[in-house]
Amino acid sequence: MSLYYKPIIVTLLLLLHLFFDVSHAVTEEKKSTYIVHVAKSEMPESFDHHTEWYQSSLKSVSDSAEMIYTYDNAIHGFATRLTKEQALSLESQSGILAVLPEKKYELHTTRTPQFLGLDRNADMFPESSASSDVIIGVLDTGVWPESKSFDDTGLGPVPATWKGECETGTNFTTENCNRKLIGARYFANGYESMLGPIDVNKESKSPRDDDGHGTHTASTAAGSVVSGASLFGYASGTARGMATRARVAAYKVCWLGGCFSSDILKAIDQAIQDKVDVLSLSLGGGMSDYYRDSVAIGAFGAMEKGILISCSAGNAGPSSYSLSNVAPWITTVGAGTLDRDFPAYVSIGNGQNYSGVSLYRGNALPDSPLPFVYAGNASNSSSGNLCLMGTLTPEKVAGKIVLCDRGVSARVQKGAVVKSAGGLGMVLANTPANGEELVADAHLLPATAVGEKEGDAIKKYLFSDANPTVKIVFQGTKVGIEPSPVVAAFSSRGPNSITPQILKPDLIAPGVNILAGWSKNVGPTGLASDNRRVDFNIISGTSMSCPHVSGLAALIKSAHPDWSPAAVRSALMTTAYTAYKNGNKLEDSASGKISTPFDHGAGHVDPVAALNPGLVYDLMVDDYLNFLCALNYTANEITTLARRKFQCDAGKKYSVTDLNYPSFAVVFEGAGGANVVKHTRVLTNVGPAGTYKASVTSDTPSVKISVEPQALSFKENEKKSYTVTFTSSSGATSKVVNGFERLEWSDGKNVVGSPISISWG
Repeated sequence: MSLYYKPIIVTLLLLLHLFFDVSHAVTEEKKSTYIVHVAKSEMPESFDHHTEWYQSSLKSVSDSAEMIYTYDNAIHGFATRLTKEQALSLESQSGILAVLPEKKYELHTTRTPQFLGLDRNADMFPESSASSDVIIGVLDTGVWPESKSFDDTGLGPVPATWKGECETGTNFTTENCNRKLIGARYFANGYESMLGPIDVNKESKSPRDDDGHGTHTASTAAGSVVSGASLFGYASGTARGMATRARVAAYKVCWLGGCFSSDILKAIDQAIQDKVDVLSLSLGGGMSDYYRDSVAIGAFGAMEKGILISCSAGNAGPSSYSLSNVAPWITTVGAGTLDRDFPAYVSIGNGQNYSGVSLYRGNALPDSPLPFVYAGNASNSSSGNLCLMGTLTPEKVAGKIVLCDRGVSARVQKGAVVKSAGGLGMVLANTPANGEELVADAHLLPATAVGEKEGDAIKKYLFSDANPTVKIVFQGTKVGIEPSPVVAAFSSRGPNSITPQILKPDLIAPGVNILAGWSKNVGPTGLASDNRRVDFNIISGTSMSCPHVSGLAALIKSAHPDWSPAAVRSALMTTAYTAYKNGNKLEDSASGKISTPFDHGAGHVDPVAALNPGLVYDLMVDDYLNFLCALNYTANEITTLARRKFQCDAGKKYSVTDLNYPSFAVVFEGAGGANVVKHTRVLTNVGPAGTYKASVTSDTPSVKISVEPQALSFKENEKKSYTVTFTSSSGATSKVVNGFERLEWSDGKNVVGSPISISWG
């Protein structure tokens, strides 16, 4: 071969090699993570173990694909990375129920015991070994084991039922667990398959919580009693979780890049095997049918094992249809306020004062008023009013207090932007999306948040005065705020977009300005520029209300160990309250008006009443399977959820309205002519023998509500059924969008309440 051609051939070979490398990279880029649901019962006899079958099925579509996880409890199947074509090919194989793409979920970001009445009624809840035998599994960002909230003083041996472990990893060893924090695991395979290896310089590849969120939720649910707790002196007192003697098992599934469904599902799968009693998930994603939602699928498997699953409703309120986690086997929790606040008022140059809230504790502002400027007038950006990064003009901000509008970016981030531009302080004004809801933050500079009305009034002054001035006055902690609770504006709302006949959320619990344990790896604002370190932090979200209910469910479970998850949820729902002590109905902070069951569900949780509810609406696995039949799910879709074959009876008429739920969501198909909807329910007596009578509070004249029978006499543990008939009159029109009523059964002592929503399709 001529020497002249050799360089050309070498070049061509290099180019060809490069082409294949690029082609390979492109192919790899096209791969995504999928969760493969398998009908385990259909495994061919040629395989000795189901994992061999899984491997064979996977190899039939890809020689290079590896299993990220295998699942045995929450589902039957595995997670892997495939191209779209390979996923479709695998889904077509016999025995493969579904191949679902990876889904990203997001976190729904010590006065509550007193507010809920637990301090006055501690003797009503068992302090025996039963209460310390209950195990709460928390799926979140991990745990900070050194927190005093996980002190195990006074606790006996780890429950014999516990099968879990304390895993080692970056900055975490088995020594970090104790008789309180009995288990800690982490799940990152799904995350790493999507986003690459975890950077251990930025976060711990272990159960250690570098974010704070997981420590906060775990300590809210079951934190030990810690005296002298506070955040910079705010909310000072004794911090404690809802179930102080329950054990905690932390499952880290959320990382800097989010929480992925394959990791969440594996954690649920493991928690079932570990024998937890309650699962708490303060996270959620977009809405999809139950058989495509990994949280709903995993929760079904947990429910079958007698585990109650409590999930946050989401922080997408006050928009309608904004809920997450609406499956009827999940307890869906919205957020309300406490009767505690952290006032910091705004005093403007014309002598007017406006109420606000803040957790700022640092260098004080001068006593004399300071120059005041609206962010929108101190920026060359169309979004300057929002104080987004890089939008403020330092020459117009330096030495002044800046009014920023709430929205888009994090509230504390706006303060950091003001500070970096030379501003001395910030007033954060709500927009219509948040109304009068006030959420306190541990700002990095002197700052306070005000409601929409106050913000509008302050802006009017700013726009009319040639030389506006302002002072911010911090007043510490105040309790006894009324009215309380009110529904938080951010709390996600119904109706249920998947199954309108199931009313969600189920109930609300404290979720605004909640003090609980925190990670020492991050400041209270979570910002990289925040170098402060605290033992406790005050934050808000349905992420905070969810673990309240998780802990309360653990208390009830310890008192009634034989109750099913549905019975525990029923007790919490039917004893929830919808009015204040003065008789006025619960309010919504977003509108300032009366809240509805689409906002608060059954009402605000009342744990002392829930301990002895009188009657409960119980549900077994087959009830949920019949519900899936009523939704016309296919055999494969039901098997995906149930992990076993269940044949809907072709000769039976299934109805969604027959699910024995503690609330009623009545949907009339269209408006105009008379329409009748019937809901059948079964009540189980969990108290002494007695007779209960029904009463209905109705404010919708166009709907007649009748209960048959109107009285039920119970022996101990007896079950009785009844039917509620809802009749829409021929005069009902589409102008009537929703109606809200209430059904109560009472024996003169116990009141078993159920909210009713009425909608026209």
